[in-house]
Amino acid sequence: MAGGMSLDHPWAFAFGILGNLISFMVYLAPIPTFRRICRKKTTEGFQSVPYVVALFSAMLWIYYAFIKTNMYLLITINSFGCFIETIYIIIYLIYAPKSIKIYTAKIIFLLNVGLFSSIVLGTLFLFKGSTRVAVLGWICVGFSVSVFAAPLSIIRLVIRTKSVEFMPFSLSFFLTLSAVVWFSFGLFSKDIYIALPNVLGFAFGAVQMVLYIIYKDAKVSKSLADEKLPEHIAVDKLNDKVIAMEVKEKRTGNGCQGVEKRDVEMGPA
Repeated sequence: MAGGMSLDHPWAFAFGILGNLISFMVYLAPIPTFRRICRKKTTEGFQSVPYVVALFSAMLWIYYAFIKTNMYLLITINSFGCFIETIYIIIYLIYAPKSIKIYTAKIIFLLNVGLFSSIVLGTLFLFKGSTRVAVLGWICVGFSVSVFAAPLSIIRLVIRTKSVEFMPFSLSFFLTLSAVVWFSFGLFSKDIYIALPNVLGFAFGAVQMVLYIIYKDAKVSKSLADEKLPEHIAVDKLNDKVIAMEVKEKRTGNGCQGVEKRDVEMGPA
Protein backbone atom coordinates (compact mmCIF):
# COMPACT_ATOMS: atom_id res chain seq x y z
CA MET A 1 0.00 0.00 0.00
CA ALA A 2 1.31 3.42 -0.87
CA GLY A 3 -0.03 4.91 2.33
CA GLY A 4 -1.42 2.94 5.24
CA MET A 5 -3.09 6.05 6.70
CA SER A 6 -3.26 8.18 3.59
CA LEU A 7 -6.51 10.01 2.79
CA ASP A 8 -5.90 8.95 -0.81
CA HIS A 9 -7.23 5.56 0.34
CA PRO A 10 -10.17 6.50 2.64
CA TRP A 11 -11.79 3.06 2.46
CA ALA A 12 -8.51 1.31 3.25
CA PHE A 13 -8.06 3.69 6.20
CA ALA A 14 -11.62 3.05 7.44
CA PHE A 15 -11.30 -0.73 7.22
CA GLY A 16 -7.85 -0.55 8.83
CA ILE A 17 -9.27 1.30 11.85
CA LEU A 18 -12.18 -1.15 12.07
CA GLY A 19 -9.78 -4.07 11.71
CA ASN A 20 -7.71 -2.73 14.60
CA LEU A 21 -10.79 -2.54 16.84
CA ILE A 22 -12.03 -6.05 16.00
CA SER A 23 -8.59 -7.65 16.21
CA PHE A 24 -8.12 -5.93 19.57
CA MET A 25 -11.19 -7.80 20.88
CA VAL A 26 -9.99 -11.07 19.34
CA TYR A 27 -6.61 -10.70 21.05
CA LEU A 28 -8.39 -10.20 24.39
CA ALA A 29 -10.62 -13.27 23.93
CA PRO A 30 -8.27 -15.67 25.87
CA ILE A 31 -8.38 -13.50 29.03
CA PRO A 32 -10.99 -15.73 30.77
CA THR A 33 -8.74 -18.75 30.14
CA PHE A 34 -5.75 -17.07 31.76
CA ARG A 35 -7.81 -15.75 34.67
CA ARG A 36 -8.78 -19.37 35.26
CA ILE A 37 -5.12 -20.43 35.05
CA CYS A 38 -4.11 -17.77 37.59
CA ARG A 39 -7.00 -18.67 39.90
CA LYS A 40 -6.27 -22.40 39.86
CA LYS A 41 -2.49 -21.94 39.55
CA THR A 42 -2.31 -24.62 36.86
CA THR A 43 -2.45 -24.68 33.07
CA GLU A 44 -4.80 -27.70 33.18
CA GLY A 45 -3.34 -29.21 30.01
CA PHE A 46 -3.89 -26.12 27.83
CA GLN A 47 -1.22 -25.87 25.16
CA SER A 48 1.13 -22.92 24.74
CA VAL A 49 1.65 -23.37 20.99
CA PRO A 50 -1.36 -21.22 19.86
CA TYR A 51 0.00 -18.23 21.80
CA VAL A 52 3.58 -18.73 20.62
CA VAL A 53 2.32 -18.98 17.03
CA ALA A 54 0.16 -15.86 17.46
CA LEU A 55 3.22 -13.97 18.73
CA PHE A 56 5.26 -15.14 15.73
CA SER A 57 2.49 -14.08 13.34
CA ALA A 58 2.32 -10.59 14.89
CA MET A 59 6.12 -10.24 14.68
CA LEU A 60 6.09 -11.31 11.04
CA TRP A 61 3.39 -8.82 10.04
CA ILE A 62 5.17 -5.98 11.84
CA TYR A 63 8.33 -6.78 9.88
CA TYR A 64 6.31 -6.87 6.63
CA ALA A 65 4.72 -3.51 7.50
CA PHE A 66 8.14 -1.91 8.05
CA ILE A 67 9.49 -3.32 4.78
CA LYS A 68 6.38 -2.24 2.84
CA THR A 69 6.52 1.19 4.59
CA ASN A 70 3.63 3.41 5.67
CA MET A 71 1.57 0.47 6.95
CA TYR A 72 0.91 2.11 10.29
CA LEU A 73 -2.44 0.43 10.95
CA LEU A 74 -0.83 -2.96 10.51
CA ILE A 75 1.94 -2.02 12.92
CA THR A 76 -0.38 -0.73 15.66
CA ILE A 77 -2.57 -3.82 16.03
CA ASN A 78 0.29 -6.30 15.70
CA SER A 79 2.36 -4.38 18.24
CA PHE A 80 -0.53 -4.80 20.67
CA GLY A 81 -0.66 -8.46 19.61
CA CYS A 82 3.02 -8.92 20.50
CA PHE A 83 2.43 -7.28 23.88
CA ILE A 84 -0.65 -9.28 24.90
CA GLU A 85 0.64 -12.63 23.57
CA THR A 86 3.90 -12.12 25.49
CA ILE A 87 1.87 -11.61 28.67
CA TYR A 88 -0.14 -14.78 27.96
CA ILE A 89 3.06 -16.76 27.45
CA ILE A 90 4.66 -15.41 30.64
CA ILE A 91 1.58 -16.37 32.68
CA TYR A 92 1.61 -19.79 31.03
CA LEU A 93 5.28 -20.33 31.88
CA ILE A 94 4.67 -19.35 35.52
CA TYR A 95 2.02 -22.00 36.11
CA ALA A 96 3.00 -24.75 33.63
CA PRO A 97 4.73 -27.95 34.82
CA LYS A 98 8.51 -28.00 34.42
CA SER A 99 8.45 -30.38 31.44
CA ILE A 100 5.94 -28.15 29.60
CA LYS A 101 7.99 -25.05 30.41
CA ILE A 102 11.00 -26.64 28.72
CA TYR A 103 8.86 -27.69 25.74
CA THR A 104 7.45 -24.15 25.40
CA ALA A 105 10.91 -22.58 25.67
CA LYS A 106 12.14 -24.81 22.84
CA ILE A 107 9.21 -23.81 20.62
CA ILE A 108 9.82 -20.12 21.34
CA PHE A 109 13.52 -20.47 20.54
CA LEU A 110 12.93 -22.39 17.31
CA LEU A 111 10.03 -20.30 16.01
CA ASN A 112 10.21 -16.80 17.44
CA VAL A 113 14.01 -16.59 17.56
CA GLY A 114 15.41 -19.05 15.03
CA LEU A 115 12.88 -18.99 12.19
CA PHE A 116 12.05 -15.29 12.53
CA SER A 117 15.73 -14.33 12.52
CA SER A 118 16.30 -16.50 9.45
CA ILE A 119 13.43 -14.80 7.62
CA VAL A 120 14.67 -11.32 8.53
CA LEU A 121 18.29 -11.99 7.59
CA GLY A 122 17.35 -13.94 4.47
CA THR A 123 15.04 -11.27 3.06
CA LEU A 124 17.40 -8.42 3.98
CA PHE A 125 20.54 -9.88 2.41
CA LEU A 126 19.18 -11.98 -0.46
CA PHE A 127 16.52 -9.68 -1.90
CA LYS A 128 16.04 -6.00 -2.65
CA GLY A 129 13.22 -3.57 -3.33
CA SER A 130 9.93 -4.92 -4.65
CA THR A 131 11.34 -8.47 -4.80
CA ARG A 132 11.97 -8.38 -1.04
CA VAL A 133 8.40 -7.20 -0.41
CA ALA A 134 6.99 -9.94 -2.66
CA VAL A 135 9.04 -12.73 -1.05
CA LEU A 136 8.16 -11.58 2.45
CA GLY A 137 4.53 -11.13 1.44
CA TRP A 138 4.24 -14.72 0.23
CA ILE A 139 5.92 -15.94 3.42
CA CYS A 140 3.25 -14.08 5.38
CA VAL A 141 0.53 -15.56 3.18
CA GLY A 142 1.84 -19.10 3.63
CA PHE A 143 2.06 -18.77 7.38
CA SER A 144 -1.35 -17.06 7.65
CA VAL A 145 -2.97 -19.87 5.65
CA SER A 146 -1.54 -22.44 8.06
CA VAL A 147 -2.88 -20.42 11.01
CA PHE A 148 -6.33 -20.09 9.44
CA ALA A 149 -6.37 -23.85 8.79
CA ALA A 150 -6.01 -24.53 12.53
CA PRO A 151 -9.83 -24.44 13.15
CA LEU A 152 -10.14 -27.63 11.07
CA SER A 153 -9.45 -29.66 14.21
CA ILE A 154 -12.26 -27.88 16.07
CA ILE A 155 -14.62 -28.34 13.11
CA ARG A 156 -13.90 -32.08 13.08
CA LEU A 157 -14.53 -32.22 16.83
CA VAL A 158 -17.90 -30.46 16.48
CA ILE A 159 -19.01 -32.79 13.69
CA ARG A 160 -17.88 -35.89 15.62
CA THR A 161 -19.47 -34.93 18.94
CA LYS A 162 -22.42 -32.96 17.49
CA SER A 163 -21.73 -30.36 20.18
CA VAL A 164 -20.49 -26.76 20.01
CA GLU A 165 -19.23 -26.74 23.60
CA PHE A 166 -15.65 -26.20 22.43
CA MET A 167 -16.55 -23.62 19.74
CA PRO A 168 -18.08 -20.40 21.15
CA PHE A 169 -20.19 -18.55 18.60
CA SER A 170 -18.88 -15.13 19.66
CA LEU A 171 -15.26 -16.06 18.91
CA SER A 172 -16.18 -17.61 15.55
CA PHE A 173 -18.20 -14.50 14.68
CA PHE A 174 -15.43 -12.04 15.53
CA LEU A 175 -12.79 -14.10 13.72
CA THR A 176 -15.01 -14.15 10.62
CA LEU A 177 -15.71 -10.43 10.89
CA SER A 178 -12.00 -9.77 11.33
CA ALA A 179 -11.23 -11.74 8.15
CA VAL A 180 -13.83 -9.76 6.18
CA VAL A 181 -12.50 -6.41 7.42
CA TRP A 182 -8.83 -7.21 6.78
CA PHE A 183 -9.70 -8.62 3.35
CA SER A 184 -11.38 -5.31 2.57
CA PHE A 185 -8.35 -3.44 3.88
CA GLY A 186 -6.08 -5.47 1.60
CA LEU A 187 -8.46 -5.04 -1.34
CA PHE A 188 -8.73 -1.26 -1.12
CA SER A 189 -5.03 -0.84 -0.39
CA LYS A 190 -4.26 -3.17 -3.32
CA ASP A 191 -2.23 -5.53 -1.14
CA ILE A 192 -2.82 -9.12 -2.22
CA TYR A 193 -0.69 -10.49 0.63
CA ILE A 194 -3.15 -9.14 3.20
CA ALA A 195 -6.32 -9.86 1.22
CA LEU A 196 -5.60 -13.41 0.05
CA PRO A 197 -5.25 -15.34 3.35
CA ASN A 198 -8.34 -13.64 4.77
CA VAL A 199 -10.48 -15.28 2.08
CA LEU A 200 -9.65 -18.61 3.72
CA GLY A 201 -10.21 -17.09 7.16
CA PHE A 202 -13.71 -16.01 6.14
CA ALA A 203 -14.50 -19.44 4.68
CA PHE A 204 -13.49 -21.31 7.85
CA GLY A 205 -15.29 -18.78 10.04
CA ALA A 206 -18.49 -19.12 8.01
CA VAL A 207 -18.33 -22.92 8.30
CA GLN A 208 -17.94 -22.65 12.08
CA MET A 209 -20.99 -20.39 12.39
CA VAL A 210 -23.10 -22.69 10.20
CA LEU A 211 -22.09 -25.68 12.35
CA TYR A 212 -22.97 -23.70 15.47
CA ILE A 213 -26.48 -23.06 14.12
CA ILE A 214 -26.87 -26.74 13.26
CA TYR A 215 -25.65 -28.18 16.57
CA LYS A 216 -26.36 -25.41 19.10
CA ASP A 217 -29.42 -27.22 20.52
CA ALA A 218 -27.85 -30.68 20.47
CA LYS A 219 -27.65 -32.44 23.82
CA VAL A 220 -24.15 -33.17 25.09
CA SER A 221 -23.62 -36.87 25.57
CA LYS A 222 -22.02 -38.17 28.76
CA SER A 223 -18.95 -39.29 26.84
CA LEU A 224 -18.33 -35.68 25.78
CA ALA A 225 -17.32 -34.82 29.32
CA ASP A 226 -14.19 -36.88 28.72
CA GLU A 227 -13.58 -35.41 25.24
CA LYS A 228 -10.31 -33.54 24.96
CA LEU A 229 -9.66 -30.50 22.88
CA PRO A 230 -7.13 -31.13 20.09
CA GLU A 231 -4.76 -28.69 21.78
CA HIS A 232 -4.76 -30.85 24.91
CA ILE A 233 -3.87 -34.12 23.19
CA ALA A 234 -0.26 -33.22 22.33
CA VAL A 235 0.33 -32.01 25.87
CA ASP A 236 -1.15 -35.18 27.33
CA LYS A 237 1.16 -37.29 25.18
CA LEU A 238 4.15 -35.19 26.26
CA ASN A 239 3.16 -35.56 29.92
CA ASP A 240 2.79 -39.32 29.46
CA LYS A 241 6.29 -39.57 28.01
CA VAL A 242 7.81 -37.51 30.83
CA ILE A 243 6.02 -39.58 33.50
CA ALA A 244 7.11 -42.80 31.82
CA MET A 245 10.75 -41.63 31.76
CA GLU A 246 10.64 -40.62 35.41
CA VAL A 247 9.16 -43.97 36.44
CA LYS A 248 11.72 -45.85 34.38
CA GLU A 249 14.58 -43.85 35.91
CA LYS A 250 13.22 -44.57 39.38
CA ARG A 251 13.19 -48.29 38.65
CA THR A 252 16.72 -48.38 37.29
CA GLY A 253 18.28 -45.76 39.57
CA ASN A 254 16.67 -46.46 42.93
CA GLY A 255 16.06 -50.18 42.54
CA CYS A 256 12.31 -49.78 43.00
CA GLN A 257 10.70 -53.20 42.61
CA GLY A 258 7.09 -52.20 43.20
CA VAL A 259 6.44 -50.51 39.87
CA GLU A 260 4.58 -52.74 37.48
CA LYS A 261 4.96 -52.74 33.71
CA ARG A 262 1.62 -51.10 33.13
CA ASP A 263 2.85 -47.98 34.98
CA VAL A 264 5.58 -47.48 32.40
CA GLU A 265 3.60 -48.03 29.23
CA MET A 266 1.57 -44.82 29.36
CA GLY A 267 0.14 -44.80 25.84
CA PRO A 268 1.01 -44.17 22.18
CA ALA A 269 4.00 -42.00 21.33
